[in-house]
Amino acid sequence: MLEIGKTHVLEVVKHVDFGIYLDGGDGEEILLPSNYLPENSADYAVGQSLTVFLYLDSEDRPIATTEVPFAEVGDCAFLTVVEKSQFGSFLDWGLMKDLLVPFKEQRVPMEVGRSYVVYLYLDVTGRIAASSYLGRHLREENDDEFDIREEVDLFVASRSDLGYKAIINGTHLGLIHSNEITRPVKIGDTFKGFIGEPREDGRINLTLQKPSLEIRDELSDKILQYLKDHGGSTYLTDKSDPADINAVFHVSKSNYKKALGKLYKDRLITIENNRVTLAGEGY
Repeated sequence: MLEIGKTHVLEVVKHVDFGIYLDGGDGEEILLPSNYLPENSADYAVGQSLTVFLYLDSEDRPIATTEVPFAEVGDCAFLTVVEKSQFGSFLDWGLMKDLLVPFKEQRVPMEVGRSYVVYLYLDVTGRIAASSYLGRHLREENDDEFDIREEVDLFVASRSDLGYKAIINGTHLGLIHSNEITRPVKIGDTFKGFIGEPREDGRINLTLQKPSLEIRDELSDKILQYLKDHGGSTYLTDKSDPADINAVFHVSKSNYKKALGKLYKDRLITIENNRVTLAGEGY
C-alpha cells in the first residue's frame, strides 16, 4: 500500500503533455508533473520504474516528485524556517513546496532564518506537516527497549535546565545531563552515545562515556600518542584542572586519572608533580 510522505518505486503507465502517470496500484494512477521529470524522461517507457516521493496536492490528490526530501514522515530533521504565514511557519525540507509547522505544533515560536528539530507526521487531512513537540510523537520511557550502556545513535534536539534532550535511534527521547557532556554539543548534532543508569520514572538517561574499561584502554592509547606527538611530556597530570583535561582529551578528570594510573602501572609513563613523561618503553 502506498504511503504519503514516503519514497516509492513506481512503474510508468503512460505519458501525457503535462507529465507521466505512474501505477499506484488498485487501478490508481499518480501524476508525476513534467516540472519534476528528469531530462531524459522520454527514455522512460511504459513499464519502466521511477523512484519518487509522494505527497498531496492542493486538491488532496496523491502526487509524485523526483525531488529528494531531507526527511520523510516518521523522521526527525533539523530544518530552517524560510517563511511565516497565518497558518504557521514553513521549513525548507528539500522540496519545491515548503513544509508547514502549524502554530499549535511549535514548542517555541519559530523565527525565519533559524533552524529547529522537528518530527514529520501526517495531519488529520493526510497532509504532511511537522511538529517541534517531539514528546507527542516519540517515546520517553525505556520499557525494556534498551540495555544499560547500549550504544545508540543520538540526535541533539533541544536544551533544558538539566542538559540536552536527544533523540535515540529515531524513536525515543532521552536526556544528556550537563555533567555528562565532555565535548562541545549543539542542537542538530548527531553522534554515538550510550544508555545511562535507569531512572525511577522510567525515562531515559544518556551518557557520552563508554563503559569504564573501554574508555580507559582507548584513552591510554590516546595519551601515549599525544605524548609522542608533543616531545614526550605534558603538563596535564592527575592534579590538573578538569577543564584543561577536557579541552585536550574530551574526557572527565576521573577517567583521565584512571588512564594515567594504568600507564604508570604498565611502566609506560612517569608522573611528577606538574608533568607526565614517557618512560623508555613508551617510545
